[in-house]
Amino acid sequence: MPDLLVTHPAGVVPVLVTALLLGILHGITPDEHTWPITVSYAIGAASGRRGLKAGLLFSAAFTLQRAIASELAYLALAPILASGELNAAIDLLVGIVMAASGAYILRLGRELHLTEWFEQLLHRAFRLHPQDGTDGMVRPDSDQPIPLRMTLIHGFVAGWGTGAFAIIIYTVLAPAMPNAAVAFLPGLLFGVGTMLVQASAGAAIGAWMRRRGYGERAMTYVSRAVAGNTLLYGGALFAAWGFISLALPGIAGTLDRGIPTGIAIPNLDSINAGLILVAIIVAGIAAGSFVRAVRRLPQRMPEGGRCCEQMA
Repeated sequence: MPDLLVTHPAGVVPVLVTALLLGILHGITPDEHTWPITVSYAIGAASGRRGLKAGLLFSAAFTLQRAIASELAYLALAPILASGELNAAIDLLVGIVMAASGAYILRLGRELHLTEWFEQLLHRAFRLHPQDGTDGMVRPDSDQPIPLRMTLIHGFVAGWGTGAFAIIIYTVLAPAMPNAAVAFLPGLLFGVGTMLVQASAGAAIGAWMRRRGYGERAMTYVSRAVAGNTLLYGGALFAAWGFISLALPGIAGTLDRGIPTGIAIPNLDSINAGLILVAIIVAGIAAGSFVRAVRRLPQRMPEGGRCCEQMA
């Protein structure tokens, strides 16, 4: 491998450093796939350690995908990877995977209260009918952790979505590599950069949840409510957007271009459909679900949701 890299010693290192820095920037900016999923699982993890694990698992699978896609781009498949149809199909698939994961979480702990009619519709669609006489709320005595392995699926599937950063990897950095044996490295380094940020973000979000001072039962209730709602409703939005993009590519393309902001940073250079999806899912559904779940703690738990051993 070292012998292969010396073919273009002056050009390879800057390409790889650029890929790493772009990955870090990608992890920071509000990407429509990475942030909603990482936030969902990090909050659901309810601890810094498991939040870190959530970010690591998601971005590890994402890194593998980007390495494979970088190799494919070098082999002249970049036009296929960057096609609007593929990106729309990925949005649809990511949405279905997210919604299925949210349904799985809520099936274990049933928290589904945004609007009554939509709740009933999703209960029927995902077979979430309560079978134990509960009112459809998260059971506060459910202490089963949300399975973080599901983030591996999210990371690998979501990575095939093509944004501004992916275009740079596929059309500029991967083709600049000296040969096919090392063409995967730009995607790999890009994924590593994203992993550094997403793992740190996951740890910080999980630790923030822990510092709220809630006890284990309250933490389980809140984390399941937020993670389940965000994945389910956010997934439904992604799936809807993917379907619209496939059915009405012209309109979807216009919305994807959006309104320029004058900021020369991918994901922030325009107010487009992706940025709006992030805002709705993270700032709307996730934050709204958190506030709603916390307000319900006194009713769900007479002690107000605070844990004596945590507060002592």
